[in-house]
Amino acid sequence: MQLGLSITLIAIGAILKYAITADVSGIDIQVVGVILMAVGILGLAISLLILAMDRPSSPSGPGDDDRTRRLR
Repeated sequence: MQLGLSITLIAIGAILKYAITADVSGIDIQVVGVILMAVGILGLAISLLILAMDRPSSPSGPGDDDRTRRLR
């Protein structure tokens, strides 16, 4: 799940939880909002974790590319 989708799910869930007051028979809109927010927060955490793991551990200096790193 990408960052944008996660943030969108959190926003839609918050709207359903806090802004919608309509009653629909057979479904609790506020519970659906809480579920969407939880899924969005989980997806956001996973996306940030994956981004953090993909980062190189040592920053490369200016002008460094794959060729110069292999020669060192």
